[in-house]
Amino acid sequence: MQKPRGPRPKHVPQRTCIACRGVEGKRSLVRLVRAETGIEVDPTGKKAGRGAYLHPYQTCWRAVLRGNRLEQALRTRLSDENRQALVAYMATLPESEAADPEAASEREQ
Repeated sequence: MQKPRGPRPKHVPQRTCIACRGVEGKRSLVRLVRAETGIEVDPTGKKAGRGAYLHPYQTCWRAVLRGNRLEQALRTRLSDENRQALVAYMATLPESEAADPEAASEREQ
């Protein structure tokens, strides 16, 4: 007796936030990539280079920028210029998951 075959569930790539070690779908995290010009935010997730993932919340970004986790994950030194660019990007993000109603509604689905 064979099992009825239905549509196969879509595979969702999982990634780990380097700040809180939480595992999420790749699309719900922000990718940082080590490029020749320094460390850049990769909104498409397709840039070439060594990458690291962070939740799109200021709490995770603060934890990473406070220590050397980002430098360790990307195996590079974080210049002052790169740090300032990342802090400026962090300022555009919500404070935490509770402050982001879109993320809360996505998790409920």
